Amino acid sequence: MKSVAQFLFTGARLSAAIRLGSAATLAAMALATTPAQAAPGSTEPEESGVRTLEAPKASWVFIQRGFVLPGTAVYDTATGKYVAQVETPLLGDMAIDPEGKHYYVAETTWTRRLHGTRQDFISVYDASTLKLEGDIDIPGRILVGGREHNFIVSDDAKTAYVYNFSPVSTVNIVDLAKRKFVRSFELPGCADLILNPGVGLAALCSDGSMASINLAGGKTEITRTEPFFSATADPVFDNVQYDKAKGEVVMMTYTGLIYTAKLGAKPTVGTPFSIQEAAGLRKGDTKPLDVNWYPGGGQPMALHRASGHLYVLMHAGEYWTHKDGGKEIWDVDLAKHKVVKRMSVSGDPGAINVTQGASPMLTTVGEGEGEGTGAGLPGTLHVIDPATGAVMHSVPRAGSGLLQVAG
Repeated sequence: MKSVAQFLFTGARLSAAIRLGSAATLAAMALATTPAQAAPGSTEPEESGVRTLEAPKASWVFIQRGFVLPGTAVYDTATGKYVAQVETPLLGDMAIDPEGKHYYVAETTWTRRLHGTRQDFISVYDASTLKLEGDIDIPGRILVGGREHNFIVSDDAKTAYVYNFSPVSTVNIVDLAKRKFVRSFELPGCADLILNPGVGLAALCSDGSMASINLAGGKTEITRTEPFFSATADPVFDNVQYDKAKGEVVMMTYTGLIYTAKLGAKPTVGTPFSIQEAAGLRKGDTKPLDVNWYPGGGQPMALHRASGHLYVLMHAGEYWTHKDGGKEIWDVDLAKHKVVKRMSVSGDPGAINVTQGASPMLTTVGEGEGEGTGAGLPGTLHVIDPATGAVMHSVPRAGSGLLQVAG
């Protein structure tokens, strides 16, 4: 049984080995099968091999490992088994190619490790071999981890958008086909990039509005809706949910108000409803010492787009406990404005996602559950059947960061 110190050392040594390896070595390390064990007393050497991966499957979940273990691990929710690992650094952002051909990683390094000349770029990995195909230099990116909308790829897989804040809020546009930086534009007072079909982008803004960003013809035209939430009194969680088929975005505030906005040149934001009232409880409030059920976590909700069900991590507490992990998962039917199921969940997870197949699986992860875990250390990945609430698989020390799915 390893101590925490041994665990930290092993993780650091593995991370260093990966960083120092060649692209071919990285691919081999990421995809190496378990070595065949020699029979007792045999002098026959052990053998290892390298295989290629399938295109990202709907049953796969991608989990950022956290502060100790390197990379983004891939698990198959159908089996609970480890599939592979994509090389992503701490505070890096990964995007999955909608066509399933590449993994893109927006990252930052310095020529002298943690000082010297700063270098910002997108690394391009082949999805079948995990071989590094090359880098695309960009003029900056924001160094914030655990966010779904700092680095996104267009639905046609041709363009990437990278959020930056240095010293003002800007967006870098990258041509993925030509693998080159195109241009930047300023996005004052806004962040959280969302694809806006037929227009360009949308974003959430500090005045409580939603921006529509028209990028047609190489120009940038930004318009805003009227403010619909208060960034100081009742903010919106930044890991919003995007439904490309419907051209909609689902948002939730710290008190539990759920908004749906129809995207377009002039986005329209619908009337919100309270998740607590949808469960037959009183509405969430901002009053001090008022105990209620509230959403919380760094990635507190996940949308299964085909069914229109939103899964939310909820906990009992006061307002401003939005960082607390979940004690329950609430299954919200968005069309009916109703909580149709409440499921207990272990480990106080701070992140949730749902696979997008016909038979979806929920995935949760948090810090502090299981031997050797704690702040920043890898926690247990749970795979949960939303139809029954049953835990189908549990993977200890899987990670503690953002959960992403394909599709």
